[in-house]
Amino acid sequence: MITCPKCNKENQDHYKFCLGCGSELPRDASPKKFASGGTPPQGIPAVRPGAVTDDMGAKGAVAQFPPVAPAAVHPPIAAQAGPSTAPVVCKDCGHTNAQANRFCASCGAKLPKPGSVPAMASPAAPPVASTPSAMTVVLTALRADGSEAGSYTLPSATFTIGRDVGAIFAGDNYLSPRHATFTSKNGKLSVRDESSLNGVYRKLYRDEPIAVVIGDIFRIGQEIVRFEALSAMPATADGVERLGSPSKGYVGRIALIIGRDATGNSFPIPETGLHLGRERGDVLFPEDGYVSGLHCRISYERGQLFVTDLGSSNGTFNRISSEVDLVDGDVLLMGQQLFRINIQT
Repeated sequence: MITCPKCNKENQDHYKFCLGCGSELPRDASPKKFASGGTPPQGIPAVRPGAVTDDMGAKGAVAQFPPVAPAAVHPPIAAQAGPSTAPVVCKDCGHTNAQANRFCASCGAKLPKPGSVPAMASPAAPPVASTPSAMTVVLTALRADGSEAGSYTLPSATFTIGRDVGAIFAGDNYLSPRHATFTSKNGKLSVRDESSLNGVYRKLYRDEPIAVVIGDIFRIGQEIVRFEALSAMPATADGVERLGSPSKGYVGRIALIIGRDATGNSFPIPETGLHLGRERGDVLFPEDGYVSGLHCRISYERGQLFVTDLGSSNGTFNRISSEVDLVDGDVLLMGQQLFRINIQT
């Protein structure tokens, strides 16, 4: 651990800036030497939510992408807002706020002064249309310090969220006007990307490999990476063979996406796999402070590629390409915000 010299907060040894005050941390210790082979290609038994790990803390911690930061499951906003004694309900959207709040955490409306309205004994949620499964779905946005920035209850069994909805989505210009559609049916919740510009990403669970195919996109830190095939280039019209054809023993490559229709550096994937990280591994991102020292692994088993998060502080996210089912506690990255999914039945 690194102790901040300004505020004395303890930080993990690969952090560059203090999570308590934002000051730059001392970098006296040398990076740990990477030793390959520590993680079997197929990963290790999955750690489900609730299990304690030695790198992330409680399972299910979320990522620190600006402007959001890691957070485990948090108490309600009203419990975090200081020494308030009674919650205040927003008259515009019905969201419950701490008494110390001057503005609603959900819609931004100005709240009445303490004592000017009766305190509510229990939180009041926006009306939710009944469904056959009696399912209530709440999206909770997470701030940079890990606290809850506000929540939004989906008002119907099928509902499309985006910047046009307002509330907790209004201030994120990386969200499309219609970004993703959530559907609850027969006791299950699913999400579908509505051809948004920046996509919908789901956070991987630690040490739980997921299968990927050519064309899939995933994200670590601020790096957006796409799996691509290694294809031999055809000979020219006069029969000259091109140099640089794929070598035996490689099963594809990863390419960094640097623009809408542009890619940067590419790295071939050998049959033995790759480790990605900031300080250790085969592919390094030394300038990205949101990538862990050793972040994730790409492996190849029985003709299938897999990605495994290795307990990174900020998580590994896979972009969804079709409608996928969600479970309570899943974390989605949409725009520049993280959203925790809470399902109440």
